[in-house]
Amino acid sequence: MQNMIKNNYFLIVLLVFISSCTQTFETAEEMNDYIKEEDNGYHYKKTIAGVDYVLQYRPTDLLVKQELGEGKNPALVDKLRKQYSQYLYFNLSMSKNNQELLNGVAQDKTKFGQMVNELAFGMEEKLHLYTPTKDTLALADFIYPRMYGMSNSTSIMIVYPRDPKYMKQEYLNFVVEDLGLETGDIKFKLDTKALTNEPQLRF
Repeated sequence: MQNMIKNNYFLIVLLVFISSCTQTFETAEEMNDYIKEEDNGYHYKKTIAGVDYVLQYRPTDLLVKQELGEGKNPALVDKLRKQYSQYLYFNLSMSKNNQELLNGVAQDKTKFGQMVNELAFGMEEKLHLYTPTKDTLALADFIYPRMYGMSNSTSIMIVYPRDPKYMKQEYLNFVVEDLGLETGDIKFKLDTKALTNEPQLRF
């Protein structure tokens, strides 16, 4: 009986500890403000050769909220959380002089065509996520929406499987190969603890 009480007490303490590690927000706006703070482990930025690279993690609950809209259906929330939590979602934004990358090569039709083709179809060869021991996670999907000069950056949504064995690593390396902008490869060191204890919304 004493062992059972001890085990139950330990379980309660563990659950309280885990819940205290997870930030919870009332609104998507509050969560977005939180993940944009670079110290929290969800927002990474580098500027090389005049090109700004911003990599930002997109927590599961933001995707759930986007699909759920204003509805309040607990069963649907659980279903969507289960669906989206199988993957890691990132937004990669790249800009030069506060403009889309394509604007910088617009005068050179050959380069323009090559970059459009690479952004739309070739990023699987340019984006890499791997562990400190060089185990590579296969890219599940990426989406590049053409903005036709209506945005101040080139943005790509990137999706990787959330494989538990990789999430046990202390960190993951995310690399963007040089896109012909003379930046060299751009590397970000991702905090897997932050990704595991991602913030949540109160639905």
